[in-house]
Amino acid sequence: MHPTRILLLLCVAEAFSMAGFSTVPALLPTLQTTWQLSAREAGALGGSYFAGYILAISWLSSLTDRIDARKVFMLGALISGAGSLGFSILAQGLWSACLFQAVIGAGLAGTYMPGLRALMDRIEPVLQPRFIAFYTSTFGIGASLSYAIAGWVATQWGWPTAFWIAGLQQLLAGALVWKLLDEKHPPIRPPRSLLRSQWQALKDHKIRHFILGYAAHCWELFGFRAWIVALLAYSETQGTLPLSAPTLAALVNLVGIPASILGNEVATRGNRQRYVIRVMLLSGTLAWATGIAAPYPWLLILILPFYFGAVMADSAALTAGLVASTTAHERGAAMAVYSLGGFGAGLIAPLCIGVVLDLCGGQSHALAWLLACGCMGVWGLFHAADTWHRRGSAQE
Repeated sequence: MHPTRILLLLCVAEAFSMAGFSTVPALLPTLQTTWQLSAREAGALGGSYFAGYILAISWLSSLTDRIDARKVFMLGALISGAGSLGFSILAQGLWSACLFQAVIGAGLAGTYMPGLRALMDRIEPVLQPRFIAFYTSTFGIGASLSYAIAGWVATQWGWPTAFWIAGLQQLLAGALVWKLLDEKHPPIRPPRSLLRSQWQALKDHKIRHFILGYAAHCWELFGFRAWIVALLAYSETQGTLPLSAPTLAALVNLVGIPASILGNEVATRGNRQRYVIRVMLLSGTLAWATGIAAPYPWLLILILPFYFGAVMADSAALTAGLVASTTAHERGAAMAVYSLGGFGAGLIAPLCIGVVLDLCGGQSHALAWLLACGCMGVWGLFHAADTWHRRGSAQE
């Protein structure tokens, strides 16, 4: 199969596999009202997705060093589809919802990075940096479609149907890869165990730098995605929004696609580390600007695309840097640790933002949203400042 067709197939499959990614954030105000959840409990519900991802990623991503990543992708699609269908039929409160949300997250561990590995195994190295940018930016397409479809379906037929539709899309992703992608076996069987391979990747200074950068990136990214609809819903109480909160969230997420692709192009042509530092400083600053704009709907709508564009501008640059720093036989283990750091931050961020909201007066107070949005950007600012300091010390 031609490389471009492989890229297109895996991007389409990835977008379908992410149908359940934004369903809970898109419907968070509805679920909070239905089950009478506090902001802290709502944050726990959003974070449980990443708990499932963390529990599964170490095994599923590292498994791609041993078997064809295509098989791992299909398994992940089945898991996430089952989780969404289970949420639709059986979720009746916080704890059952958290359980099924964790299952959906575990499914993503079998599709996102294994899908990237399936792509890398089937194309020439010279094409990899640019193809990585297109694949990782499709994450934003999947997230946007998930917001939009979940919000629309829930308005028409209720929130359980939104999860049911998401489950069918995830199963479709697995079917597409099963039918259309040719099988390919890894050329070398790694000599180390799964855990030892991951430990060796973590000990590598260059790989560890990308892991820490990705963790800071994902803290901001997934904290933003978990709470953007609730933030827009609060802003709507202070004025008027031109569209529904889930639709606006979907449109804002689309900004991440060109931001990620163009960001990787800029990083490839210059100093990747310096580029990441500058982007994180910008996004961390815009996080606070977003909090200031929260009570003013039109100002918030103006700032959000710039903020999210800055959040996504280093996404592909970090992932491409990791891939370039690894060999084929250790890539799955490195991706596992990389994802573990990033999605581990994604697990904690929504919960911490919910705690900040509760401690500062709740979701109806401007000061609470100011500090919650600042919380989104704090680790990116810290990582950028720390990296800048280390670069200066090394040059001296």
